[in-house]
Amino acid sequence: MKAKTIAQKILTAKSGQEDLEPGQFITAKVDLVMANDITVPPAVGPFEATGKQKVFDPAKVVIMPDHFAPNKDVASATQCRITRKFAQDYKTVYYEVGRMGIAHVVLPEDGFLAPGMLVLGADSHTCTYGALNVMGMGVGSTDAAAAMATGKTWLKVPETIRVELTGRLSGWAAAKDVILTLIGRIGTDGARYKVLEFGGPGLASLGLEGRLTMANMATEAGAKAGLFEADQATLEFCRQAGAPVGTPFAPDRGAEYCRVVELDLSAVRPVVACPHSPANTVEVPELAGRRMDQVVIGSCTNGRLSDLAVAAEILKDRQVSKDQRTVVIPGSQKVWLAAMKAGYFEIFVNAGAAVSTPTCGPCLGGYMGILAQGESCLSTTNRNFRGRMGHAESMVYLASPATAAATAVKGTVCGPEDL
Repeated sequence: MKAKTIAQKILTAKSGQEDLEPGQFITAKVDLVMANDITVPPAVGPFEATGKQKVFDPAKVVIMPDHFAPNKDVASATQCRITRKFAQDYKTVYYEVGRMGIAHVVLPEDGFLAPGMLVLGADSHTCTYGALNVMGMGVGSTDAAAAMATGKTWLKVPETIRVELTGRLSGWAAAKDVILTLIGRIGTDGARYKVLEFGGPGLASLGLEGRLTMANMATEAGAKAGLFEADQATLEFCRQAGAPVGTPFAPDRGAEYCRVVELDLSAVRPVVACPHSPANTVEVPELAGRRMDQVVIGSCTNGRLSDLAVAAEILKDRQVSKDQRTVVIPGSQKVWLAAMKAGYFEIFVNAGAAVSTPTCGPCLGGYMGILAQGESCLSTTNRNFRGRMGHAESMVYLASPATAAATAVKGTVCGPEDL
């Protein structure tokens, strides 16, 4: 039997076809389908066109209104109403405001995901789930509708790039710096319709929340999915989340990769991705003195408790620069509550930062921090394309929570060691 990558093993299990080759088209069973307040409305018509009176399994369809919720205007309220009605009509899992968070934070922490699953999400950052040895793939609303109706999807078997991790991070370098460094090296199309498979001796030194950050941004390298090898930390995270027992998959010795990238974690330094590409990375000192109008700490990339803990450590007994505004957005209600109990909110408010309810918010130019013409923002989000956070002539810089918090204090780009 031919040696397989992690992706090939998962797709073999879900399709029932052995010896899958890259480029081969297959039909596979899906374990979960997710959609949100942006992607459900355009999925309603295609779903109804199937003639199905119910979704394939109501417990395996999760609807999360996270992009423009709580509603920011009449248009977003209408989108959420359509989304809510779809969930009610078909009795899917649904998270209402007050319970919801950003889908890619909530689904892992609420136990929906287990190793070996194939998950479709009508959102490009569904690849986040790869941190848990789950093949999460972003799809369009039509494909999501078909999967909700049938429990199946079709796809082309992707090639795999192996990312071999060695060493361990030091200083203020974080998982966000690792993935930005990788994207800077291979480019935003370096993994186009491929899988990024992360493993190697350096993997054990990365916490699960850091792995979620890295898997989240696999799509920024063009990847179809970002898959991490499962280890004891993976299984313990899933156990604590109450996830079902999964089937961890590891690559076979001799598995074929289209490329192998070696990444020494000990050589990674804090970096910033400059406008208008996540691949436009430079080390923090190269931007020293660059003024920022705004800092955003949060999102599905860096809105978890460990991210807020780092920001709180740096902002404690310090003040946000008087010439700047800082917005902190926890990724879920659970994160929000834990951060509040830990005293982080008091630190943020005393520092002069605003704390939001969980939402995608400014990441996609929604609300809670839109940029005006000529303004600059250093953000822990995942994309800095032109106009992503507001005006087409605004500028977004991407960085880790540590770099963002330090920049909030100084008002110009810097690292914690510069305070």
